[in-house]
Amino acid sequence: MKNLKGIFTALLTPFDANDNVNTAELAKLIERNIEQGVDGFYVAGSTGEAFLLSEEERRLVYKTVKDTAGDRVTLIAHVGTVSTKQAVEYAKYVESIGYDAVSAVAPFYYKFSNAQVIEHYKAIADSVSIPLIIYNIPAFSGVELTLDEIADLLAHDNIAGVKYTSNDYFKLQQIRDRCPDAIIYNGFDELMISGLAMGVDGGIGSTYNFMADKFIKIRKFWESGDIKAAQELQCQANKIITALCKVGVMAGEKVVLNLLGFDFGVCRKPFDPLSDEQVEYLKETILPLL
Repeated sequence: MKNLKGIFTALLTPFDANDNVNTAELAKLIERNIEQGVDGFYVAGSTGEAFLLSEEERRLVYKTVKDTAGDRVTLIAHVGTVSTKQAVEYAKYVESIGYDAVSAVAPFYYKFSNAQVIEHYKAIADSVSIPLIIYNIPAFSGVELTLDEIADLLAHDNIAGVKYTSNDYFKLQQIRDRCPDAIIYNGFDELMISGLAMGVDGGIGSTYNFMADKFIKIRKFWESGDIKAAQELQCQANKIITALCKVGVMAGEKVVLNLLGFDFGVCRKPFDPLSDEQVEYLKETILPLL
């Protein structure tokens, strides 16, 4: 099994002028991130607009990333859907093309019980031989698993860890204490240094698409004991994230990539494209910090 620790870019999905997945630009971004030193990619997750993609498009994204990255880095495929059957089918597909792990957000919308969510996760884990990473994002999924429930899942032979996208760092520390061998990823980019303080093994982030180098350095500074340097870089990254939050994070990230010479288009409807004024704001605010 490949090393699952480190810095993983939660890849954006580029669309062309006809609203089709732009595989050439996706491959271009993958190469840039590998050159910057990322440990791997988290594919077709929230940042990748997974729930706005058709099944065919989602499989295209999975395959494009694998074909481009090959075995150079670790690949985690987000296979989360509301349907257990569909999530299992995605998991089996990505295993068949050589992914290293799968991940899934909790099934949402129908307000499933926590017991049903746990069975959903175990069904995915039982369907493949590659490990599963739980995607914990209660603010979006509406699912808040308890410490005991998360520990129960992490005791499963094929559930390796959790992508922890929450600002409850007390609970994160409790998970680390209860499950010392689990892989825990920080999910909120703006709180990476907080996650490191509580024992995460790395991070999975959307702003890594264009500034993975900052988070690679934050982690290295932290591990070497240079806390001040890590704090300074986190503050710099947070100035960028603050600007993105003012206009819409994913739409803003695509604009930043476009300003850097990529052609990532805009987010899919019902997201709105940014105005010319918002684009100019990002250009003036973010580019000098990169």
